[in-house]
Amino acid sequence: MTSMKKRFSSITLAIVCLLVLGTAAAFAQRHFMVAASARPQIKVQLSGAVERDGARVPVDAATSVRPGEILDWTITSENSGGSAAHEYKAVGQIPRGTQLVQGSTTADGSATVVYSIDNGRTFSAQPTVEERQADGSVKQVAAPVSMYTHLRYEWSDPLAQGTKLTASYKVRVR
Repeated sequence: MTSMKKRFSSITLAIVCLLVLGTAAAFAQRHFMVAASARPQIKVQLSGAVERDGARVPVDAATSVRPGEILDWTITSENSGGSAAHEYKAVGQIPRGTQLVQGSTTADGSATVVYSIDNGRTFSAQPTVEERQADGSVKQVAAPVSMYTHLRYEWSDPLAQGTKLTASYKVRVR
């Protein structure tokens, strides 16, 4: 009879432990779900158009592009999460065989634009390169726009829950 009581006690203790653990797991899952829904969730969409013969042709409908044509890229960011996205940034690539059209960057809100000449590893408002001078010294000078590989939009204001931001830039096909 004592072994039966011990076995019953062990089973009861195991059931109680499982109930406590199950309740704790359910609480943690509910808490995590609430915390996860309070995070920003940004959906980013890139769309492009070719400026051709006075019209805008979607990039996916243009079978090819010709040297000199302008591609207009638009990055749309939408926050469908449960809170604002602070220090939000969106990166655009300058495709190979194209060059950024200087002065073509635009963005909603309080965005600043910085540029990369090293495939997006570093960004600067004014990228520089070393240039050897006639006397043999080396001087930092502004990098030509033809060296730009990426650009990044940085917003000082948060991307609020349920809102969208758009940023655009143009590149010329070489």
